[in-house]
Amino acid sequence: MIYEGHDCARAVNGPDQKRTDQPEYNPGGSLTQNGLFARAVRRYKEGAAPAERVRVYEEIRSGIWVHNGLFELIDCWTEESAGRKVFKFKLGCAGTVGHRLPTVVPADLEEDRLIPSWVKLEGWKRDQGKCRVVERHQVSTLTHIIAYSKGGSSKNRANIQILCGRHNIAKGDNIE
Repeated sequence: MIYEGHDCARAVNGPDQKRTDQPEYNPGGSLTQNGLFARAVRRYKEGAAPAERVRVYEEIRSGIWVHNGLFELIDCWTEESAGRKVFKFKLGCAGTVGHRLPTVVPADLEEDRLIPSWVKLEGWKRDQGKCRVVERHQVSTLTHIIAYSKGGSSKNRANIQILCGRHNIAKGDNIE
């Protein structure tokens, strides 16, 4: 997966974040998140440290973020995009970088576990952003009805539901 870096911090009456280069350093000289990621990749590529694990989130609608999974930073570079410098990070599925998967496990197993954006959007729209158990807006997560570990599909919108954190933990990998 290729992930674009973080924009500069939003400032009142400041420049448009989408027209400003993505910074590696903060004004005070400390590393930004991009700088921290780039340093982690350099250390990994030099063999000085294992690949850094990062959680990836995706904004599926304005202000609505969903967790896309745990990945490992394995490469980075900068490139020109719409007249500005942006960071690009190559991410591998956590636990697979530098390791051979067992031959009985398909190489794309972890990618199949991730819920595609279109399924997330349809699930969010169907459940109206509410926990299916208590039917009210709370900090919620999209989760499988039949757990992935029990054979449930991530690509079937009928197998995806919204649960608040409490009910998601209580459900575990049980089938509801």
